[in-house]
Amino acid sequence: MLTYKMTIAGLERELPICRVTDELYIGAFVIFGDAPLTVACAKELLKIAPAYDYLITAEAKGIPLAHEMARQRGDDCYFVARKHPKLYMTSVFDVAVRSITTDAEQHLYLDGVDAEKMKGKRILLVDDVISTGESIKAVEALVREAGGEIVGKLCILAEGEAQNRPDIRYLEKLPVFHADGTVIA
Repeated sequence: MLTYKMTIAGLERELPICRVTDELYIGAFVIFGDAPLTVACAKELLKIAPAYDYLITAEAKGIPLAHEMARQRGDDCYFVARKHPKLYMTSVFDVAVRSITTDAEQHLYLDGVDAEKMKGKRILLVDDVISTGESIKAVEALVREAGGEIVGKLCILAEGEAQNRPDIRYLEKLPVFHADGTVIA
């Protein structure tokens, strides 16, 4: 398997290169189960984070990052835009999303109780990787519908064209690849 070696928050990692289409391959960045990387990335992102009241992320890969950022900062809670409504959620609302790593349209859901907490508050959006920006755009729509004020968008890696977006801040650039593992310029 082809891999791409990079340093992220001071730690070296090998990312497997995975097929999205015949012409597009991505470096698979998986933060799940990598506690040292999660801790290091959270620490570095907090250094560049604007002042905020609450964090929010999309389920699922952003959850360990948001949790660790909240833990390090001493936040009492953070929010998760869920892929499916849960029985305990009330006054749920949703937005549609289609990300680069998903074959079909999905929805992200926000609990009405969480929406009430974020109303009028400064909300920081965080994720592991921003590529097409569709997931973060969906979370942004949920926050706006809840009445929160978005103060920033942070991610560990900006992939491909996301590296040129002026509205996000990130730790490292992640290129996209050809089938042979060479970087697409």
